Amino acid sequence: MSSLCGALRLTANPPSRGTGWKFGGAKIYGMSRKVSAAEERRISEILARLRERYPDATCALHHENAYQLLVATILSAQCTDERVNQVTPELFRRYPTPQHLAGAEPEELEQLIRSTGFFRNKARSLIGCSRRLVEQYGGNVPDTMEDLLTLPGVARKTANVVLSTWFGKAEGIVVDTHVSRLAQRLGLVDASARDDIEKQLMERIPQKEWIPFAYRLILHGRLVCKAKRPNCRECFLADLCPSAAELVETGGRSPGAKREGEVTRKGSTTAKNAPAGRGRRRSKTSGESLA
Repeated sequence: MSSLCGALRLTANPPSRGTGWKFGGAKIYGMSRKVSAAEERRISEILARLRERYPDATCALHHENAYQLLVATILSAQCTDERVNQVTPELFRRYPTPQHLAGAEPEELEQLIRSTGFFRNKARSLIGCSRRLVEQYGGNVPDTMEDLLTLPGVARKTANVVLSTWFGKAEGIVVDTHVSRLAQRLGLVDASARDDIEKQLMERIPQKEWIPFAYRLILHGRLVCKAKRPNCRECFLADLCPSAAELVETGGRSPGAKREGEVTRKGSTTAKNAPAGRGRRRSKTSGESLA
């Protein structure tokens, strides 16, 4: 299975002048939040260094069409992309279209996706999402935030992944566990709820950077600024990071990392001590199923 994430379409689709982007009922303008000139320069330097270090950073989920990307992103909640990529080849062989997945037997689907965690919730979301795609959208994945958010199991993070990676639309910023953690450590936001983090980032990051910025930050979080033991001494952003000195001193313990939970599987931040398949929790911050 090939990944089309590598062919990311960076067509930002900006709104007409003066209209802004909608976030809930509000309008957001890239780089609209008032910051000092020094802070604006710091943000610009962070973006420039991320761009230089990770010029080709993109979505790591394997997919060949919008349906596959949507399914893979739902499965990636509280799971590593690596694990999802191990599961999806067989999943898509058995359920190659939304029509097939809409008619799946829950027990059979649960067994296929069991290793991704929270498999019962995820199975319900996938079947419900596929049925909605078939009944409301003719089996096609919609290309607007408003329509994507009507799908079971889809909140802003999943919608942003699909819109940015497949459709090349920057209607928001992907905020996963890595973006949430790094945005707080870097002092780019003063919030901890993911919707609030996204809104603040949209206000402070130029709109043309929204898509690549998220994937570069995710990659930096995986490789350097890890949840438990960030490698601040080797980090090329350390001199721009207000948390670096404290993280070095405490061995990586920070309030932001604690809010994100403990790392229970390699590279994955999951609900603490939650047994796979039994959780029915929903994200307190995004409303997205943690299944």
